[in-house]
Amino acid sequence: MTDEACSRGGIQRSGAWRRFARMHSLVALVTMAWLMMTPSLRIGAQAVAAEVDAVGAPAPVGFADIVARVKPAVVGVRVRVEEATRSDQGQSELPPDSPFDQFLHQFGIPIPNRPAPKSGTALGSGFFVTGDGYVVTNNHVVANGKRFEVTSDSGKTYEAKVIGTDPQTDIALLKVSTSSDLPYVRLVGEVPRIGDWVIVVGNPFGLGGTVTAGIVSARGRDIGAGPYDDFIQIDAPVNQGNSGGPTFNVRGEVVGVNTAIFSPSGGSVGVAFDIPAETVKLVVGQLKEKGHVTRGWIGVEIQPVTPAIADAIGLKNAEGALVTHLQPASPAAKSGIETGDVITSVNGEAVKDSRDLAKKIAAIPPGTSARLVIFRYGQEKMIAVTLGEVARAAGETKAEEQPARSEKSVLGLTLARASAVHGAGDHGVAIVKINPTSRAAESGLQTGDIILEVSRRAVKVPADVRKIVEEARTQSKRAVLLHIKRGDTTTFIGLPIA
Repeated sequence: MTDEACSRGGIQRSGAWRRFARMHSLVALVTMAWLMMTPSLRIGAQAVAAEVDAVGAPAPVGFADIVARVKPAVVGVRVRVEEATRSDQGQSELPPDSPFDQFLHQFGIPIPNRPAPKSGTALGSGFFVTGDGYVVTNNHVVANGKRFEVTSDSGKTYEAKVIGTDPQTDIALLKVSTSSDLPYVRLVGEVPRIGDWVIVVGNPFGLGGTVTAGIVSARGRDIGAGPYDDFIQIDAPVNQGNSGGPTFNVRGEVVGVNTAIFSPSGGSVGVAFDIPAETVKLVVGQLKEKGHVTRGWIGVEIQPVTPAIADAIGLKNAEGALVTHLQPASPAAKSGIETGDVITSVNGEAVKDSRDLAKKIAAIPPGTSARLVIFRYGQEKMIAVTLGEVARAAGETKAEEQPARSEKSVLGLTLARASAVHGAGDHGVAIVKINPTSRAAESGLQTGDIILEVSRRAVKVPADVRKIVEEARTQSKRAVLLHIKRGDTTTFIGLPIA
């Protein structure tokens, strides 16, 4: 072999060696990577999970410290219920077909319009609000009771007496005799925010000292229990026996008192309703002082202001409470308030709706003069009203919300003089037929409704209605206001005409 050939051969061997070396390095790298992979990846489907734990990881914040401080102030309430009689059954403040009865299962004892067990024991919850033994619970827990016992978290049992009850808010105040100071909790001074944590402590199913947690789901719930509904909705589990028990915030303050749940099954589904602490404060203060609650009263029936009604009367915003009826010789009637007025503020505070007005008036002591701003014929006017007192008998002289409807076109209505329709009375214009394809039909007007006024002007014949509507159209108004009689009640309806 020549030197040149050897030289070429050496080059060839050298190139092959370098290729081998590179391949060897690549194999080594792949092998190292394989060795560094987790065992579970290397053995595939036959992998066995390694032992794991959370030692050293940050723990979520719990409620144990809060519960330890407030739990001693929460009690179980045991009530010996008297035998139900026929006379008891007719004295419920809620009729069997009320929205509250249909929508809710109150808990602790049967719903008030049901007879109590003949010799049963009702269980509920409560909590101390003073060191000398005052206990807050629900009115429906103690209703029909003959004997009352309160059991503390330590297991000690006290005999209790009823200081006062308020069926309208479902609050009751009990008192136990004690020679020593008792642990008690504070009612919060501010409304909780939607989304805030809450902790429920109570006596569900007789299991005292049970703790659950959740959040505030909503505020200002109206569940049809009465004119002062303003419930806090929570999703913490609440069950039978939690009635009257407290709901706390994370500072250990009471934000509400458990009073009702929504449940198709009777157990918790995460929808519970609390009486706000602000309401409890006002009621408990009066019960402690005089054993009953007094509320301001002006003697009106009211309804919300819909956007259509606001358009019809020239009110800028659909706010306030529209007066549909005045009780004879009532404070409102004596002061000059008229049917059709919209009450927009009380003592300088704006009225959002009819429910807000009921709450504001109720919070003012009877005999006090209140400044009401009303909207009438496109202008505001201030009227001073000296408040009367709501009768304490359940169901009497309550502010009532009437159903509100709105319509589109009067042309969808067949009208007749009321006096010509059997049973319609002698005043106004009767609706005898509604075109099912009209906007009026969609709005909720009913055959048999009596139109008493259109835009605050009395009507006697169908032509009166047509004339006023046409006048409103020529004035570029978007709606007219109908004063309607339906059965034994009257209401206002905004009728859009634009």
